[in-house]
Amino acid sequence: MDTVGRFLRQQRLARGMSLEEVARTTRVPISSVERIEADQFDELPGEVFVRGFLKSYARAVGVPADDVLARYTASRRVAWVTPLPLSSPTKPPRGRRFGIALALVLLLILFTLALSIVLKPRSDDMPQELSSLTLSGGQTRC
Repeated sequence: MDTVGRFLRQQRLARGMSLEEVARTTRVPISSVERIEADQFDELPGEVFVRGFLKSYARAVGVPADDVLARYTASRRVAWVTPLPLSSPTKPPRGRRFGIALALVLLLILFTLALSIVLKPRSDDMPQELSSLTLSGGQTRC
């Protein structure tokens, strides 16, 4: 059984067509037509394009496109790809979460302590008007 490229080349020559005619009819670049005839499918853009080129070429030389695609599919090696197992998102270790929570609690305590020190009223910070109202015995005048 001939390869796809050899088969299409024989059909083209049997109809007396040149490479340029096939390229013009199919609107496939002449370099791609040459690669098809040489069975260099890996050098063509992609699988979808290769199948489209083969269909166009088959119609141009008057061969059923399904036959050409069947030959092409049979000639290609099937590559089995083993999918990699999906990794589950990893959780941080329990000890690490505990450490982060402890650090946040300590920061909250320190922040509260610092805020209470800053906002604590002092006797020497009292305005003059209020300090004159205070008696020596701790009683206030009314």
